[in-house]
Amino acid sequence: MAGSGTDKTKNWVVAPGPIVLLVEPQLGENIGAAARAMANFGLARLRIVKPRDGWPNERARWMASGADRVIDQAEIFDSVEAAVADCTFVLAATARAHDQAKPVVSPEQAAREIAPHIAESANVALMFGRERWGLTVEEVGLADRIVTYPVNPAFASLNLAQAIAIMSYEWFKLSTGNALPFATPQKSPPAGKEQLLAFFANLEAELDKVEFFRPEDKRGTMLINLRNIFTRIEPSQQDIQTLHGVILALAQGRKGPARGGNLHGEEAEVLRALLAERNPDDSSGGATRGLSRLLRRNPTEAERNLWEGLVNDRRLAGQFKRQSPVGPHIAAFVSFPLRVVIELVPEQESEEARLARDTRRTWLEARNYRVVDMSAAYVERNLAGALDSLAGIVADLRVSGT
Repeated sequence: MAGSGTDKTKNWVVAPGPIVLLVEPQLGENIGAAARAMANFGLARLRIVKPRDGWPNERARWMASGADRVIDQAEIFDSVEAAVADCTFVLAATARAHDQAKPVVSPEQAAREIAPHIAESANVALMFGRERWGLTVEEVGLADRIVTYPVNPAFASLNLAQAIAIMSYEWFKLSTGNALPFATPQKSPPAGKEQLLAFFANLEAELDKVEFFRPEDKRGTMLINLRNIFTRIEPSQQDIQTLHGVILALAQGRKGPARGGNLHGEEAEVLRALLAERNPDDSSGGATRGLSRLLRRNPTEAERNLWEGLVNDRRLAGQFKRQSPVGPHIAAFVSFPLRVVIELVPEQESEEARLARDTRRTWLEARNYRVVDMSAAYVERNLAGALDSLAGIVADLRVSGT
């Protein structure tokens, strides 16, 4: 159904409405186009007086483009008098003044006058004339109101389907309270002030690092202007999580886990294993800090996959940061707000590396961090399952308020 507004899975609007009466229409195609316009706006009762090309008419069905219900239920009459015999209120649509002492109304006014008659279950007819010359004086004389449209006086003639579409639209708009068929989807609740303030703090911290707020005496005004930009758009929770991810990616730059570093995956794993076996109490860390930066630019396959998953999964985006996995207390992936640390455990881990990881766990848990051990091999094999597990942990923490 892509590209189309016709959806047969949805219920047809079934509501009382006026009858559309076509007087001696000349072409089946025009009848079909009229039926389609009626269906667009919930009208189903079509009456036809002496169609020139006979009835039923396959050209009408073809032009109706699926409005078969209107075509199938159409009633055929031999005269206008017979077609309006059971109607208590008749309106004649015409672009010409017929010099008759009848109220002349616009389509919008006509819809308002029709409404009380429909509410009393009375039959109301909207009468439209022939394509070439419209309604006769006598036919207009049968009507209670004349309907004319606000159009260019020098080019006032509408084709049949256009005239019916305008009148049907005004009726449908009135009868449905101007309700639209769909609205902007609310996929994520509005962001709360706490989430907004956390985002602002993150944004301002990163901008401070690049000395954005210059000159210093303008800092306050610049901060307010920045906050107002995001406040005006009324962001959702998902919007803020996405923006967190954008800022994180910009702040990390080439330090992020994209492909293209100097080491391939196996080399990165070897380097991590060597660093993990290093004595945690060794504080001569200049060279080690340089190696940690190298690690961030050269992630293992498991680290790269997990980070891409954390950034792109709507349940987790913006929640975790990627740290340097070096030293006794710094883990590769951490959520400071949730106090959750993810430890990627390699498939083959030396005893020294395991002891270093245990030391780190003890230190983190003593400070109320929850440490989640996750097999690197499992992440490479089943990233979706790993993300589901993490999302469940995050959801539980949010529910518990920890």
